Amino acid sequence: MILLNLEIKNKILSQWISKWYIHLLIIIISFTCFDICESFLSVWEDFPDTLTETNEYHEFKDGNFLNSYCFKDKCDHDHPLDKINAGCLFLFNKFFGSSGVFKDNAKNYINAVEYIIIWLSHMLNLKDKKGNILKNFYEIYIKNQDKYKNTIDGVDGCNYDDLIYKKNDLMNITNEKLSKFYAPFKSLCNMYNAFNETKPNCDKCLNYADEFVKKYNELNGDSSITNDSSRNKLLCTLSNDYDDFKKKHSDVKCSNLSFQAIEKPKNCVENSKQNPEQPLQRLEQISQDVSSSSSIGNKLFTVLSIFGAIAFFLGISYKVNNKELKNIAF
Repeated sequence: MILLNLEIKNKILSQWISKWYIHLLIIIISFTCFDICESFLSVWEDFPDTLTETNEYHEFKDGNFLNSYCFKDKCDHDHPLDKINAGCLFLFNKFFGSSGVFKDNAKNYINAVEYIIIWLSHMLNLKDKKGNILKNFYEIYIKNQDKYKNTIDGVDGCNYDDLIYKKNDLMNITNEKLSKFYAPFKSLCNMYNAFNETKPNCDKCLNYADEFVKKYNELNGDSSITNDSSRNKLLCTLSNDYDDFKKKHSDVKCSNLSFQAIEKPKNCVENSKQNPEQPLQRLEQISQDVSSSSSIGNKLFTVLSIFGAIAFFLGISYKVNNKELKNIAF
């Protein structure tokens, strides 16, 4: 009887630890997406993603923080693409300019590169909807440019350009096709940005969620997109970030409302063939090194927590079983 009780308690403890660990992972991923969307919001507020009434890109006002990312700290009217480049460079600095930020969220922030490229394609598509202007932009503004050669602090041999190179398959998608992912991405970020942990606006989040689902389903229902591995991976990233929000927030803080479930794209796993060139090899090594080094602290914390929980439950188990032994003996 005593051994049976102990086995039951150990099973309950194991299930509790498993659920706790999964919940912790969801929290980490969700906060990463919150950070990403918050940074994009800063860009949208100071550099809108629409054209003016005169069909021009919006001007940077004096004091605009993006000016510091322009040539000579000022983007002039005659070079509108400089402003897009300034926004792009800001986002890379925000996500990868700090070693701590990148090391803690390496794999998730690698996916943030996809969102930056989607934003770039949309901004470029506002004025020029033909051809592959994104690739042209990359060749002129990013490739071999000093500011994109900034190394990631604490990560030897890798810079911003290398991160973009890892997603070079997206550069081969025409701008018209790639920019279609911008609408669901922005709805997704609006949903994240509308959420407040202490006082969530569930109705507003639900509206953005419904908006996202509608736009996402349109893309996921297009076989020309789902049959293309590069665009299918973008759908996968979007769906994962939406589902993470549901698990962590809508199902907990807004449980009284019904956030729609979405269908995952087929083969929702990154299975593209690895390019053997050196920059990509370095990135794969970075992902492994960062994952192992940053996980040491997380694993130590987890192990200590587990031991603490085990000690607590075993203490209870000892007292209960000791009491049972006394009852048997006397």
